[in-house]
Amino acid sequence: MLKSSGSSVSQRIAPILRYDLPASLVVFLVALPLSLGIAIASGAPALAGLIAAVVGGVVAGAVGGSPLQVSGPAAGLTVVVAGLIGQFGWKVTCAITVAAGVLQVLFGLSKVARAALAISPVVVHAMLAGIGLTIALQQVHVLLGGESQSSAWRNVMELPEQVLGADGPGVVLGVLVIAILVGWRWVPGRLGKVPGPLVAIVTATAAAMVFGVDVDRVELDGSLLDAIALPSLPEGNWGAFATGVLTVALIASVESLLSAVSVDRMQNGPRTNFDRELIGQGTANIASGTLGGLPVTGVIVRSSTNVQAGARTRASAMMHGVWVLVFALPFAGFAEQIPMAALAGLLIVIGIQLVKRVHIETARRTGDIAVYAVTIVGVVFLNLLEGVLIGLALSIALTVWRVVRTRIVAESVDGDGTWRIVIEGSCSFLSLPQLTGVLASVPPGTKATLDLSVDFIDHAAHEAIGDWRRQHCAAGGTVEIRELGSVEMDSALDGPPVRDIARAAAPSTS
Repeated sequence: MLKSSGSSVSQRIAPILRYDLPASLVVFLVALPLSLGIAIASGAPALAGLIAAVVGGVVAGAVGGSPLQVSGPAAGLTVVVAGLIGQFGWKVTCAITVAAGVLQVLFGLSKVARAALAISPVVVHAMLAGIGLTIALQQVHVLLGGESQSSAWRNVMELPEQVLGADGPGVVLGVLVIAILVGWRWVPGRLGKVPGPLVAIVTATAAAMVFGVDVDRVELDGSLLDAIALPSLPEGNWGAFATGVLTVALIASVESLLSAVSVDRMQNGPRTNFDRELIGQGTANIASGTLGGLPVTGVIVRSSTNVQAGARTRASAMMHGVWVLVFALPFAGFAEQIPMAALAGLLIVIGIQLVKRVHIETARRTGDIAVYAVTIVGVVFLNLLEGVLIGLALSIALTVWRVVRTRIVAESVDGDGTWRIVIEGSCSFLSLPQLTGVLASVPPGTKATLDLSVDFIDHAAHEAIGDWRRQHCAAGGTVEIRELGSVEMDSALDGPPVRDIARAAAPSTS
């Protein structure tokens, strides 16, 4: 019995040591520079990024419902967090993170996780692209030796002046990081498997040290333990506080769930339990905010790295958090050698990578490119919440237009006085201007055939067609109505109009 138990433990540990341990080290090397960079871009203490990485890995990894997803501070919340810090300060922002975590846990317990996936993907993709462009605009100023401005418009307007006064050594280091990150995908063999962000930051830092370059570097306020700060509540402005909580909770939830969906598509292992994933993300945010860390979300960059590195279980995500902690406790001071321009170069690439060509092509192909473009412009030049709301409103309006859109045409057949009218789609009161106009174009006294191929017709459309039919027949013409669709014309008189999907899908018996 003891031998069997020992064998069982060995069977469970062996795959972890073989697959998850190496994968966790790879993810750790990716997460380390990203966590520092995201914290600095957010205006938070640099070590807050490492706290969030530790908590995201250990807590979300253990509790969450997506075994291979890796959580931590995300670029997708950078703009939001920066705004909250500017409005409330750091400790109140931590309280917002805690409250957002509580809200996420409630979302998970109420089983509404899948409802978040109902948000139009094109709006989410555009939101992330807008955030990416905002980050890139901000960090270009840092790379050039200046400071990012308070708005994207000011960043754009003041960019020429910043270029003229650029800090040469810093620009060289930032461009070096960008060049390494862009070109690293083509490095062959085992060397190419080393995380590009780590190589880029180490190379730029080493170059700055070797050549004694005088550039701004990362500043840390003490050790990781010193960075732990309890949150505090605001003295007023509770409406803005509540809005911040809701914004962080919704964006963190949607980004985590979409990332989990992407991870599921990358591998054939266990699928995500979405409600449990929200509970795990909420628990991690409660812990991160309490300890003075950034908000936590599921991060597709780290998660995809985890899958590609061969992880098999949630042990990889948890161990990656442990490695961040092991590094940060004695060695966090090494981060103070990293040039700010190098991290700016890293964040510029990360920001631009949030604008994905495949998403643009999909939006263009599906006719959603206007929604994509309007959402990006709103996120960049207004703010994240307003941009997303505008994008959602336009997306809903476009969907409604597509649902109610009706194809109505009238044409003369063979020039012998016979006319054919075709009505396809959903015929409702919204179609009346087009419907009455097309029907009025049919000359009086002609023989008319009306092909009705609709999946929906309401009383107003039924009445308009009936009135035209009576008038046309009274003028000496004839009207034959052929009902070819899933819904008959007289169904509008039998009760509330419905779509008869079953009938539409049924095979023809003729």
